[in-house]
Amino acid sequence: MGHAGQLILSLLVVGFLKPCEAIGDMKVSCNSDVEGNIHSYGATILDGSKNVSFNEYAGKTVLFVNLATYCGLTMQYLELNALQEEMSQYGFAILGFPSNQFGQLEPGKNEDILQGLKYVKPGKDFVPNFQLFQKGLVNGENEQKVFTFLKSACPPAGDNFGDTKKLFWEPLRINDIKWNFEKFLVGPDGKPVKRWHPRVSVNVVKKEIQQYLKGMAQ
Repeated sequence: MGHAGQLILSLLVVGFLKPCEAIGDMKVSCNSDVEGNIHSYGATILDGSKNVSFNEYAGKTVLFVNLATYCGLTMQYLELNALQEEMSQYGFAILGFPSNQFGQLEPGKNEDILQGLKYVKPGKDFVPNFQLFQKGLVNGENEQKVFTFLKSACPPAGDNFGDTKKLFWEPLRINDIKWNFEKFLVGPDGKPVKRWHPRVSVNVVKKEIQQYLKGMAQ
């Protein structure tokens, strides 16, 4: 077995032996009067070659998603790809943020993430068609500032963290992201609109985004 195979095997052992649990199936509306917007923030893309200012997404509807490769919800990647393909014509973009804070289900380095997605899960040569950023923190003292902003604008999606032994940050706050694949919808003005618990299906998220866009067009 080559180095790549050994790496994938080790990630499988780390990831699949830990269940990806999250309690509840919830969605909440955000505070449109929050001070500021996402356009003041930015992040570095997955390969490290560029820092993107979210001001580039001014005028677009954006879905922020925190991700993990070896999670029970990882197959949502397939649905997110389909969502991006279908909705991009309407000025819609998905932004993905890998994190290892939930069950340690994103254990590899940045350069390992695409390989894991391609060969393990979802596998079958899968390649995300939306922008991924470098692995980082979405909760805790040193969380990425854009997530501080998003959470400040939206009530918590669900009120139960499940098994806190599988959560890797401090301090634990009620408004924190609960697990991998939580989602925040941001409008063209950079203000958060809606927040979905990780276990709300992507199909439900899609319908509500379509309703939002339809309302914007009227």
